[in-house]
Amino acid sequence: MPDTTVVNVTICMGSSCFSRGNSRNIEVLRRCVEEAGGSAVIETRGHLCENMCKSGPNLIIDGTVYQNVQPTAVAGLLRHHIAANNTGG
Repeated sequence: MPDTTVVNVTICMGSSCFSRGNSRNIEVLRRCVEEAGGSAVIETRGHLCENMCKSGPNLIIDGTVYQNVQPTAVAGLLRHHIAANNTGG
């Protein structure tokens, strides 16, 4: 039985990122966690500020910083990281 894929997501909760779209990105993340079911574990955590306010909303997924992340991009970014983790890359 293969190991479960773990994807770590840090979402900036600073006021600038939150008002620019991370409030909506949180909802998308919640749906993605539910949809992933047993195929992946998506560990999420909030961070008060990532000090990149001008380029927000910001997400960090498995150490990769994504800036100006719109809700329509969140699921695709997660799928990319799940696939990369499954192939070891």
